[in-house]
Amino acid sequence: MTTRTEATFPPPVMEARRWLEAATFTADRPLINVSQAAPVAPPPPEMLEAMAEIIKTDPAAHLYGPVLGLPDLRAEVAARWTRLYNGRVEAANIAITSGCNQAFAATIATLCTEGDEVILPIPYYFNHRMWLDMAGVKTVALQTGAGLIPDVGAAEALITPRTKAIVLVTPNNPGGAEYPKETVAAFYDLCRARGLALILDETYRDFDSREEAPHALFEHFDWDQTLIQLYSFSKAYRLTGHRVGAICCSPARLAQVEKFLDTVTICANQLGQRAALWGMRNLDDWLKGERAEILDRRKAIEEHFPRLAAKGWKLLGCGAYFAYVEHPFEMPSHALAPKLVQEIGVLLLPGTMFMPQNHPEAERQLRIAFANVDRAGIAALFERLETLAL
Repeated sequence: MTTRTEATFPPPVMEARRWLEAATFTADRPLINVSQAAPVAPPPPEMLEAMAEIIKTDPAAHLYGPVLGLPDLRAEVAARWTRLYNGRVEAANIAITSGCNQAFAATIATLCTEGDEVILPIPYYFNHRMWLDMAGVKTVALQTGAGLIPDVGAAEALITPRTKAIVLVTPNNPGGAEYPKETVAAFYDLCRARGLALILDETYRDFDSREEAPHALFEHFDWDQTLIQLYSFSKAYRLTGHRVGAICCSPARLAQVEKFLDTVTICANQLGQRAALWGMRNLDDWLKGERAEILDRRKAIEEHFPRLAAKGWKLLGCGAYFAYVEHPFEMPSHALAPKLVQEIGVLLLPGTMFMPQNHPEAERQLRIAFANVDRAGIAALFERLETLAL
């Protein structure tokens, strides 16, 4: 009998890394790695100094902590969310998790049982699909439209008695799309009317191009009866290895989340939590600079793309860390992506990793994660892609 874990696919980023084993690169033609959406640089020096001081002087940083997270960090998140979203968020609405993936897993554990359904717009974040598979929950794929924006009417048509939640990721991974406020509001209204949870993953919110709050959901007096917001500190403060994320939802749901967290990790990384708190209190200006750099790299993608458009490529979505593209070749993307490593020294991910099996659009799509390549690297990337003639 196949286990739930056996029933899902291998981790895509790990699979892609194996394509490098048979490849060779030279100093004048190094690998351009646009496969993973994670900062590769360490935290800024001032944060490293603060973390070193915490290690040396704070004995509690080496012990188990409260399952739902460091109280000061929960309070800081609540206060910031209240200001950012012009709503009312309390510390009792916040749990700190071992990264945003665990936040999603814990959320699904509180919502679903065997055979339940969750609606995911496609292309979807592959770890969301993997966890639903391993939890015995059916993924219901929601086709997106122009700009990779999901349609609320199409989502409503997919709801069945087993549907428990709709998941939105904005800015989107893998598509890069920033969902309009009106779209997010319409999905909230649908979920509220149908008694579903709206899971809103805002891992990349700090790199949204809009200056104002990306949605107004926290302005609802009873937002926590419908909304479950997920967040990650990994991207904002380069804390990927320290695994710190957050869930924002009702205190009643957090009582169930606590059971999950206690049996999996007991508590999130104590040093990472303290670093996240220090970052929130001290690195606003630095984070503005990080955002400006990411937005400039996005602009570089958009500036260079006409070179590929002239050869039949299409830019389907671009934002935060990602450009999601359609290629013009007959070769399917799952075969094209490893070939790009060998032919031009570019590592990216095929659309088949973000879509249901045998989905026809996936064969023409690729994800470019550009957060770790500067303008010069982006120019080199387009020069190499432009040479393809398959």
